[in-house]
Amino acid sequence: PPPRQGVSLWAILFGLALCPGISFIVAYAELVVGQMQVGLMQFPPAVVGVFLFLTALNFLLPRLSRRLALTPAEMVVIYCMLLMACMITSRGLVEKLLPPLVSTNYYASFANKWMSIFGPHLKRWAVAFDPLGQERQRVASAFYEGLRPGQPFPWQAWATPLAAWSIVIACVFTAFFCLAAILRRQWVDNEKLSFPLTIVPLELATGGKHFGIFRSTLLYVGMALPGLVFTLNGLHALYPQVPWLPLEHWTSVYLPYRPWSDMEPAVVYLSFAAVGFAYFIPTDILFSLWFFFVLGRLGDVIWSAAGYPAEAMPLYPGRVYRNYQVMGAYFILLGYQIRTSLPHFKQVLLKAVGRGSHINDANEFLPYRLAFWGLVASTVAAIVWCRVLGMSWIMAVIEMFVYLFVVVLVMAKSVADAGLLITETSFRPVDLVPLVTSKAALGPRTLTALALTDAVFTRDLRGLLLTGMLDGLKMSDPVGLRRRALLAPLLSAILLSTAAACAITLWISHRWGGTILYYYVYRGNSLWTFNDARAAMEARPGLHPGALLWFAVGLAVALGTALLRARYWWWPLHPIGYALHCCWSMWVLWFPMLMGWIIKSVILRYGGGKAFLNLRPLFIGLILGEFGMAAFWATFTSITRKQGPFFPWP
Repeated sequence: PPPRQGVSLWAILFGLALCPGISFIVAYAELVVGQMQVGLMQFPPAVVGVFLFLTALNFLLPRLSRRLALTPAEMVVIYCMLLMACMITSRGLVEKLLPPLVSTNYYASFANKWMSIFGPHLKRWAVAFDPLGQERQRVASAFYEGLRPGQPFPWQAWATPLAAWSIVIACVFTAFFCLAAILRRQWVDNEKLSFPLTIVPLELATGGKHFGIFRSTLLYVGMALPGLVFTLNGLHALYPQVPWLPLEHWTSVYLPYRPWSDMEPAVVYLSFAAVGFAYFIPTDILFSLWFFFVLGRLGDVIWSAAGYPAEAMPLYPGRVYRNYQVMGAYFILLGYQIRTSLPHFKQVLLKAVGRGSHINDANEFLPYRLAFWGLVASTVAAIVWCRVLGMSWIMAVIEMFVYLFVVVLVMAKSVADAGLLITETSFRPVDLVPLVTSKAALGPRTLTALALTDAVFTRDLRGLLLTGMLDGLKMSDPVGLRRRALLAPLLSAILLSTAAACAITLWISHRWGGTILYYYVYRGNSLWTFNDARAAMEARPGLHPGALLWFAVGLAVALGTALLRARYWWWPLHPIGYALHCCWSMWVLWFPMLMGWIIKSVILRYGGGKAFLNLRPLFIGLILGEFGMAAFWATFTSITRKQGPFFPWP
């Protein structure tokens, strides 16, 4: 690797200048246009579009001044800053944070009695309205219906809850920084995970020096294919007489009769970019991802044919009998990770307690001592905050511990190892409660607090900042970047982007009104957790009859798969495929994963490693073509306020 270097102030300022702009594009495209979700993935199309433009600009800057030219290390830093800004604006934070602070009041009515059910248990400082007041208070109506001419913006109503929530958000993000510092050496140096999502930005940052893609015709062939399709579909959105190519197909149309009709839909999304990423995912993981997804759908058919009822999992796609298996698989994956990382974790602990003077952490993201105790302190502070919000102590511990050390770690591993574009789980920490008692036993105060924290943190994990931090640390080695030099740019980007995204989203909401903006953000995620909390309060006490059984089945299957994989080199299945098989990510990506596995297997079988290496620019072109078009149409719709084409990753 090249000698380690830092990053210039010019590069940091350049990245900070781009953050508010990309926040506006993401917010407008996702909230106002609605059908263009350009910021919710771990490799967001909006970032790809801006980074493509920045790469082209960096070819021209040396001709103006050598001082203005950005080094590959600085390009990586700017990419990571844009990644933070994009995720925070989308489902990483702001789109999940703001609506729940007023949605309960706006959608309260005489029929659902939300103000009498939740109001007495909501903290005044945690929401933007008065919990003991009437339905549809002015701050909620302004957010969901827009401000009337001459009506002042209710800044004071939002200041207190945003300041209060910033405390727990700071705790969670601090935990992410500490986890990234602790996990980097184990995942990058020891386990040598593939990190597929770093391939394209690293290639762009280095000017194509690794694969020589800019000199390859295959790159432009790959870019042309999605470019043609999305240009045609975009013109169709503007002029319906132009023909178009559908990229979404529902298999349920072809299976109208039982037991096949009882199978959850296996939607076919034709994503060129997802196929491109699949090319760089290890073949065994690729096979496991689509295989377990198809196997789960066949399980629905068998379950229905046997005459059992298909009980849906609360707030998630999937059935109870499958999602609780997934829950068990998560804990096996956590145990497996601890077992394989035990030597490294011992070193971190020794360094944390001052007995590891022989352990070198000088070039890590954070000193191990600071990372370890920072993780402990931030986790404890988040638990205390949840307790102050209204949770019982035991539920506050379960909520934050399972979120940070089970769900988040498995999701981060799925991105680093399996190249998952979308991080989404199949359960919340509160779903562990039916294993031992009913949710009703938690009480209305705890359930109300959980409805808020689940909506903001645990229910939708798309846009997980930890994966972006780990990707940046992975890319730091090839470009010779000092890992600790990433800290200040990332921290400044997070602070600026959070403030900018909150201001932009509030402006959009009060300008157009949330009732006509994107359904999922304003009338979906922000309400579903409260509906579930009310149902839990009204449920009968008692254990769920099958939850513990299916949890045990998940433990056994995942453990057996992991042991077989460790013992036999030819065993084709990876437990991570089983853990992810019924999440929303696989709803979207299963078919591109299948196509990628077929293409990659054929190339390796008949062309060998040389053909695989030579064809890499073609698949990078598929990624750049689709995501570049997404960035173009997102910018176009933001400027013209017209509809754009559908992109196959809802």
